[in-house]
This record gives sequence, C-alpha cells and structure tokens, in this order.
Amino acid sequence: MERKKIVIFFLIFFICISLFFFFKKDEDKEQNIKINEDNKIEEEQYDSNTIDNIEYVSKDTKGNEYIIQALKGEIDYSDPNIIFLKNVKAIIKLNNSENITISSDYGKYNSNNYDTIFTKNVIMNYLNNKITGEYLDFSLNRNSMIISKKVIYTNEENVLKSDVIEINIETKDTKIFMYEENKKVNIKTKN
Repeated sequence: MERKKIVIFFLIFFICISLFFFFKKDEDKEQNIKINEDNKIEEEQYDSNTIDNIEYVSKDTKGNEYIIQALKGEIDYSDPNIIFLKNVKAIIKLNNSENITISSDYGKYNSNNYDTIFTKNVIMNYLNNKITGEYLDFSLNRNSMIISKKVIYTNEENVLKSDVIEINIETKDTKIFMYEENKKVNIKTKN
C-alpha cells in the first residue's frame, strides 16, 4: 500500500512538472509571435549579439581610411559580417582630399567590404558643403555615395533640394536629380 502511494505521488509530481514546462514553453512562444502584413502569424527569432561603443577602422588599397563609430551595435548571427548600428559617426579620410564626416541615427555596416548604409537624420559634411537626407549608401568598392530622401544641399552660396545626390568618391563627380521627370531640382541663392 505504501509503495502504491509513492508511485502515485511521483506520477502526479512528474505530470505537474511536465505541464509547467509545457505551458511555460507556450508562454515564451507567445512573446515572440507577431502578425505579418497578410495577417498570418509568424514567429520572430532573436539571433543577434549587441556591443556598446563600437569603432571600426579600415583602409583600402589606395590608402583611403574609413573610420566608423557607434554607441551600440547588433551583430546578426545569420550573417556575422553585418552589424546594425545606432548613433553612427563616420570619417572618410581620402588621399589628396579633405575629410568627409557623416552622422546618422542608424546604420548597417558590412565588415567584409566596408559598405555602409546610413539612415534617418543623415548629415554629411565636406569642406563648406553640408548635405542632409534620410538615406545614404556608401561603398568604397563602387567609389560612390548616394544620398536620398528629402535631400538638402547647402553651401556658402546656395540651398539645393533634390531627391538624390550621387557622388563619385574618387573623382568627386556629382549627379543631382529627381525621381520624376516632371519635377525639377530646386536651387535657391542665399544672397
């Protein structure tokens, strides 16, 4: 009789523990569930690692130096070359040219090829020129910087508004244009 009570006690105990972990696992899953645009339920996965006060320094084969700093970075486990950044500042030190500084709220840095996308409140300064926008795609491999979305270019003489400014890093050739053909770049003189 005594043995039967012990077996029943352990059986009930085992069932309670199993139910606890089962419900706990379901509760944890609910915290990671979101509804996508098609109203389908999908589970979010958090595969990342965060780092505070990041600095990367790189040089290309031509001797140009690229320094990027951020208050916080998040490395994606699915692609460890990609780092998502917050409060970003970058300095581009080009041979035979003045430094270019860039700041933004967010960034996406590829540590393999040094390509960086700056987003939200992007500010780029070069000599007496200031360009602001919402998106900047920087690539040493392509030798280009493409700044877009609410672009405002100011210097000592002019204020220019456009959709896109594309700059060749090496030659400094610049293209300024609008997405729609019927819209024109807006230029105002400060004087």
